[in-house]
Amino acid sequence: MSAQLLQDVQLLQGPDQPLQRSDVLLEQGVITALGASAWDGAVRLGLAAQPAGSWLLAPALVDPHSVLEEPEDGRAETLESLVRSAAAAGYGTVALLPRARNWRDRPECLRLAAEPPFELRLWGGFSLGGRGEELSAHADLLTAGALGLAEEGELPPLPLLERGLSIGECADRPVLLAPRNASLDHGGFVREGVEALRAGWPLDPQLSETIPLQNLLALATSLPQVNLRLANLSTAAGVKLLRAADPAPMATVCWWHLVADSGSLDPVAEGWRLVPSLGTPEDRRALVAALADGVIGAVAVHHQPLDPEEQLLPLDQRRPGLAGHRYVLPLLWNQLVREQGWSPEALWQALCWGPARLLDLEEPRLQCGSRRWLLFDPDMEWIPSADSHASKAANQPLGGEVLRGRVLATGLLPRLWLGPR
Repeated sequence: MSAQLLQDVQLLQGPDQPLQRSDVLLEQGVITALGASAWDGAVRLGLAAQPAGSWLLAPALVDPHSVLEEPEDGRAETLESLVRSAAAAGYGTVALLPRARNWRDRPECLRLAAEPPFELRLWGGFSLGGRGEELSAHADLLTAGALGLAEEGELPPLPLLERGLSIGECADRPVLLAPRNASLDHGGFVREGVEALRAGWPLDPQLSETIPLQNLLALATSLPQVNLRLANLSTAAGVKLLRAADPAPMATVCWWHLVADSGSLDPVAEGWRLVPSLGTPEDRRALVAALADGVIGAVAVHHQPLDPEEQLLPLDQRRPGLAGHRYVLPLLWNQLVREQGWSPEALWQALCWGPARLLDLEEPRLQCGSRRWLLFDPDMEWIPSADSHASKAANQPLGGEVLRGRVLATGLLPRLWLGPR
């Protein structure tokens, strides 16, 4: 994309500004003029206006936690392929969890970086190797650049957790913990409910989330100085506990739990094998409602790529996870904006500004000189399997289906332009 004058585009500039219409000049991926001055620039460049009345220009999205295990030579995903696919999907910031071939639990393991304007942030490991046996050097990790500390998968033993939170080395940085106890899931990977019983799936009771969540909420009350964050809330019972909490820590929900459940997903479709487990229709409704009223503050992609060989394993033998940033905005736009009447501002609160606050980052805004923007067409239809910017991961959903809504362009990838010529 060299230069474009977007005429009458829907413009979402920041969290405290309403949706408006404006003319915008883009040059080499940079916003160079807004409003009347955009026409002056277009005349200078000899540009014709591109009607953009149905399109949305907004800040790039923020993913508060995803996984990249082998950034240099991974068969499932590399840093290069992750940045390319996430940027093409409109994500300008991705925060990676500690899980990796070289677990990010030591300062020397925090050297991963991406080329601007894409922003790659790293969570440091709360415990060594994520094993929940010994604490990592929290202060050293934060000094080395970790955005905060995280323990992925399940909650560490309570004595270790309380000691790690009490010693004060976390300072005011976020600590991300998942309310999950694997010993309580009975080997199940779908929440107990009528739909899962009918399908014959192994059941994961709500207790595997609610009991550790109660412990975390008690810690949040007893240690108010800790900047606690909850990862991947997934049940209606968990939402009920969080609503009643005072204080209530900021929490995330995985995007797939907002669009799929055990009553709506085809038995042979990708997306059943997750941690936390896929929920019931009631769980999904409760999560959407909690996101709408701010009880849950952020949507996470929680990208967990698998390679083609592992993807061929039977469902109960492969590692859990779902991959792909490119589905999140189109599917949530259809689910929440088109079907449930959310405003674009409310969706950006969940996908951009809320995640930024959860990471203690400045909330993204559009301004002249910025490359951190996306241009979204809610009505464009496309097939993910034909996408040249796709992730390398084999465990992506909806590959052969037609999706509605697509990122047309972004300053993160200046050469990307899928709109009319």
